[in-house]
Amino acid sequence: MEKEQIKPFIARRAAKELKDGDVVNLGIGLPTLIPNYLPEGVHVILQSENGMIGMGPTPVEGKEDPWLINAGGGYITYTDEASTFDSATSFGIIRGGHVNVSVLGAMQVDEEGDLANWMIPGKKTPGMGGAMDLLVGAKKVILAMEHTAKGNPKILKKCTLPLTAKGQVNMIITEMGVMEITPKGIVLTEINPEFTVEQVQAATEATLIISPDLKKME
Repeated sequence: MEKEQIKPFIARRAAKELKDGDVVNLGIGLPTLIPNYLPEGVHVILQSENGMIGMGPTPVEGKEDPWLINAGGGYITYTDEASTFDSATSFGIIRGGHVNVSVLGAMQVDEEGDLANWMIPGKKTPGMGGAMDLLVGAKKVILAMEHTAKGNPKILKKCTLPLTAKGQVNMIITEMGVMEITPKGIVLTEINPEFTVEQVQAATEATLIISPDLKKME
């Protein structure tokens, strides 16, 4: 798979997990591409932890409004039903369990559903941001990320970086496949036909459980 195809491919597959009427929070980076690939007829309500619910699609280049940004500083638009409020209210929505799905990136995830998406501030990433709250507050947590980083596995037996939260990840979607976190471990449920099961396992430190109903990822 060509490098420029990876992120859109992951975002397109992740979009299929969102249901009509879901309140969804999208992490910075790759997850922000997801609204571009929502299935026809699916309307989701996008929430941003810096104080908005009802975000619209990414603005056309040259039409950005400097007053409208998401929590990662990216330009956004708003829908007719959008509301803005302070950050405390926004985190009240998250902590109150009103977010159906949170889609985040990750530096590391392990077979127990633990997630590490930050390191020492100023070193690798600026900090965990609102991810800690989103992980424990959202009803479902999906990681949309590239399978490896510089050739090194990101799906591990045990995270080695500081944890953002323990045992909160439900699903992982990468360019290689779709995996679900279960009490028995990580189950590979879908595979990109460009890869073999052996190649997916070789790029994964954790031992994958191969679903007997393994499907082609589309």
